[in-house]
Amino acid sequence: MSEKKKVILYTDGACSGNPGLGGYAGVLMYGEHKREYNGADKQTTNNRMEVIAVIEGLKRLKYPCSVDIYSDSAYTVNAFNNGWIYGWKKNGWRKADNKAVLNVDLWEELYALTQMHEVTFYKVKGHADNEWNNRCDELARAAIAELRSQLTAEELAELEKKEVAPEVE
Repeated sequence: MSEKKKVILYTDGACSGNPGLGGYAGVLMYGEHKREYNGADKQTTNNRMEVIAVIEGLKRLKYPCSVDIYSDSAYTVNAFNNGWIYGWKKNGWRKADNKAVLNVDLWEELYALTQMHEVTFYKVKGHADNEWNNRCDELARAAIAELRSQLTAEELAELEKKEVAPEVE
């Protein structure tokens, strides 16, 4: 049995446009303690925000822990639970069809963080009755709103003009 502290991490990512303004959030829980975090990016995708939400949660842990990660992102959860990430890494961050894995920068960082902790990923239904998933969604959307409020009308117009192909995976 692990002597590591048992931590629960709920995460979510959101995008206003995909790509577009994005936000991520998480709730870390240890015993009776809860810590919320969130952040945003001007030009990103929902998938990037989902992965960053997990990365940011794991980076906040001061010691190796046993972490149950709950996410509504099939992209993130399946990468681990279906073993995709191990194949990607083994194949030089290429998928089975030999195409490059998108968001390699994030997958490399997340993989390294998961090697420091004992992690188990759980898929939760998004926008359902899960209190903590809903809280993360609220925090991620609040981060987008905060970022939007800090941008000028010109900056917002420029971001809306940018045509970046959405990622598909």
